[in-house]
Amino acid sequence: VGDPVAQDEEVASIETDKVDIPINSPVSGVIRELLVKEEDSVVVGQDLLKIEEGAQPDSADAPKPKSQEQAQPKHEEQPAPEPKVEEKAPSPAASHPQPQQQPQQQATPKQSKPAPVESTPTHPVSTTPKLGTRGEHKVKLNRMRKRIAERLKQSQNTAASLTTFNEIDMTNLIDLRKTFKDEILSKHGIKFGYMSAFTKASALALQAIPEVNAFIDGDHIVYHDYCDISVAVATPKGLVTPVIRNVESMSLVEIEREIASLGKKARDNKITIEDLAGGTFTISNGGVFGSLYGTPIINMPQSAILGMHAIKERPVAVNGKIEIRPMMYVALSYDHRIIDGREAVTFLIKVKEAIEDPRRMLLDI
Repeated sequence: VGDPVAQDEEVASIETDKVDIPINSPVSGVIRELLVKEEDSVVVGQDLLKIEEGAQPDSADAPKPKSQEQAQPKHEEQPAPEPKVEEKAPSPAASHPQPQQQPQQQATPKQSKPAPVESTPTHPVSTTPKLGTRGEHKVKLNRMRKRIAERLKQSQNTAASLTTFNEIDMTNLIDLRKTFKDEILSKHGIKFGYMSAFTKASALALQAIPEVNAFIDGDHIVYHDYCDISVAVATPKGLVTPVIRNVESMSLVEIEREIASLGKKARDNKITIEDLAGGTFTISNGGVFGSLYGTPIINMPQSAILGMHAIKERPVAVNGKIEIRPMMYVALSYDHRIIDGREAVTFLIKVKEAIEDPRRMLLDI
């Protein structure tokens, strides 16, 4: 209260179950009253604070004492480390000998070493926290994490979840990336990775196996004629899944540009609800964290999710000979209520074929 604000200046942030929404001041003026407190729950359309439009003469004086208050602790913080050091050295010391110890520590820092040695035999327990602590602290779940927990548990309780696996030889895709990554970077200003290829391959497979791109709505099955693919992105607050829309009509470079844009927005906490809405299929890349094998959880109400994993060199049989190839395990978790094993396995094989021979993605076969 009393702080001046400029128009469009952020004055608050509302934490939802998906994103944090910044609240900007509609006018320039002075805050006169706060109508809610931090951590309060609010509803749509609720007033948050009162702003007196237009700068007032007394508002100029408001920030001055604050700047002075902020400046004072800075001066006080300078001598603050000295008593902290003294407290560590002679733990049972009283307040009277402290002024005598200050010049000793400044003049002869070596004298600070025997202090803990003297206190060790009299207080041997005081050294225990330095070796290891058994403390605990409690942190409140943010709304996003609570919502993630609810959605994942809902997925387990609702879907008849099953997972099928396969392995992909990444040799040709790695060669494609090495050959053209510099040209793509110089021409388009983006880095060519593997996610765009898996996203495009998934879109081709979704069109071939429409059940994987559908979902159950009551007594009906809803089929999508488009492929809106959610890409899982890790953020400090939790996992979010921004959506790349109409992937079936996008090129690899266009997909890569959209992935980079959405990933940056998510990491900068600028992702919007519109970016997360919808999605017909999800891809989760645990390989960036080193995961070798895993079963992803379906992102409801979708019916399937593809899990990518780390690329590891392994001996494999190629034309009757043992060769060392860069291999990746992939997993497809699917809702068995709508997708049978044949469709799930066929979908994963089509992704495997497209990745192992990227020319298929250019020829749409």
